[in-house]
Amino acid sequence: MPTPPPTGPLVTRDTVSGALRELGVRPGEILLAHSSLSSLGWVCGGPVAVVRGLLDALGPDGTLVVPTQSGDLSDPALWSSPPVPEEWWETIRASMPVYDPRTTPSRGVGVIPETVRTWPGALRSAHPHTSFAALGPRAAEIVGNHAPDCRLGERSPLARLESLGARVLLLGAGYDTCTSFHLAEYRIPGPLVGVGRPGPDGWEVLTEVSITSERFDELGHDFERDRPVARGRVGAAGARLFPVADAVAYAERWLALHRPREEDFPYPAV
Repeated sequence: MPTPPPTGPLVTRDTVSGALRELGVRPGEILLAHSSLSSLGWVCGGPVAVVRGLLDALGPDGTLVVPTQSGDLSDPALWSSPPVPEEWWETIRASMPVYDPRTTPSRGVGVIPETVRTWPGALRSAHPHTSFAALGPRAAEIVGNHAPDCRLGERSPLARLESLGARVLLLGAGYDTCTSFHLAEYRIPGPLVGVGRPGPDGWEVLTEVSITSERFDELGHDFERDRPVARGRVGAAGARLFPVADAVAYAERWLALHRPREEDFPYPAV
């Protein structure tokens, strides 16, 4: 039976940039993009066309930032999708490659961030689990000096994005992907956890603030109800645009009220 033709819409580099301008993306601004390629429709040129459309909307003075997380460089004892046999754990810990911002692929954030990561001139931050990649004149300022013991807190690119007046673009992605909400977790009481990863001298465990996207969808619903959020469409995908600073400030209040955290608990998943 022949494969049916795609139903569209047909998405191109120009339709992406045009829709983003209509949404309110401004030339010269800093944009933190969370994205889903499959939600857009049939994209002529795939993720490359989307990245070019984003860069067109931002212009030569704008800076594009994306999450390039690599949570697979973590303790195999915590893996669940899929889990691995316990007898493999020590071998995996001993054999896991050390994070290299130039070559370690991203995982779980989609093909658009991975395309940005490998784009000529892209810079990437140094955290082995929660790195960001950036393209544009403010890239070095944003991704430089990402502390190895601060996944998404005050010494991460998120805090710099907040201070620089960056905005978040959710491009076919939900609020559960909104990393800006995690910065709020560092500013309210919460548990500390041990986070395992490969290091230059072997397996290491660092103490970190516990982070989780639990209830971020609810948080995002209330944020959008109470704060100005630009909404539109890019191809078939819903798109939302709002300041990083607004998201962080709202999440600080919301999380403290609606999702109080217990005190220390040992070694949860990254």
